[in-house]
Amino acid sequence: MGPNRFARLFASAAIIAGIGFAAAGCQTTQVADGTNSISLAPEQRSDAEMRRDVIVYGTQYRTNPQDVNVALHYAQALRGTGQYAQASAVLQQISFRNPRNQIVLGEYGRALAEAGEYQQALQVLEGATNPDQPDWHILSAQGAVLDQLGRHEEAQRHYLTALKIVPDEPTVLSNLGLSYALSKNLTDAESTLRRAAAHQPVDPRVRQNLALVVGLQGRFAEAESIAQADLPPDQAAANVAYLRNMLERKGATPVKRAARNDAGSS
Repeated sequence: MGPNRFARLFASAAIIAGIGFAAAGCQTTQVADGTNSISLAPEQRSDAEMRRDVIVYGTQYRTNPQDVNVALHYAQALRGTGQYAQASAVLQQISFRNPRNQIVLGEYGRALAEAGEYQQALQVLEGATNPDQPDWHILSAQGAVLDQLGRHEEAQRHYLTALKIVPDEPTVLSNLGLSYALSKNLTDAESTLRRAAAHQPVDPRVRQNLALVVGLQGRFAEAESIAQADLPPDQAAANVAYLRNMLERKGATPVKRAARNDAGSS
C-alpha cells in the first residue's frame, strides 16, 4: 500500500477548496449582460459534456469575447476539465470589462484559487463581497482560500458567517469540518462533517473526510465502516491500515473525543 492510495482518501482535506469551489461553480445563477440572462447549469456535468462545452463555448467566446454569459460558461467548462490557468485568463479579461460584476469576480476568484494563486484569489474575492448583500458562496470560497494559506481561524469565521445565511448547507459544513481538522480540532471536525453527511445525497468526499477524521482519533474500525459506503472493502481497509501505520510511525496519539453530545452527529 503506497501513499498514492491513501492520498485519494485525504485528497479533499489536503485541497480543502475542492468541494466549496466545485459546488459553487454548479450553482444556479442568473447572469445578466444588459441584453439577456441565462443560468449557469446547476447539474453536475460529465467529462464528455464538459469537453464538448469547451469546444462550443470556446468558439462562441472567440467570436464575441465581450459576452459575459458566454465567457462564464466557457470558463466553467475550462475549470471542469482542469484548465484552471486558462479559465483564470478568460475571467480576468471579462472582469476588466465588468469590474463591479460580483458574479464575474466570484468566478474569477474561484478559478484563481483552483490554479493555486491564493493571495490573488483572496484579493479578487474580497472585491466581490457586498457587505449589504453577502453571498454565502463567496464567503465559503474566501474561507477555503484562507485555509489554504493556513489562516484557519479566519476561515472558520467566514464559514460560520455563511451558515448564518444558509444554515446546514452541506458544502459549507464540509469546508468548515475540514478547516477544524486542519487546525487539529478533531472533535468539532467530526461533528461538523457528520452534519454535512446527514444531507442526502451525500457527496462521497464528505464521507471519506469523515472517515479520515474518525480514523485520526484512533477509531479505525468505525473509519473503515464509513469508508466502505463509497469504496470497495479492500480499498477502505487499505486506506485505514495506511492511516494506522502512518500514525504509529509518527508516534501520534489519537485524539480522544470530548465527552459531550455533539449537535448534528446523530
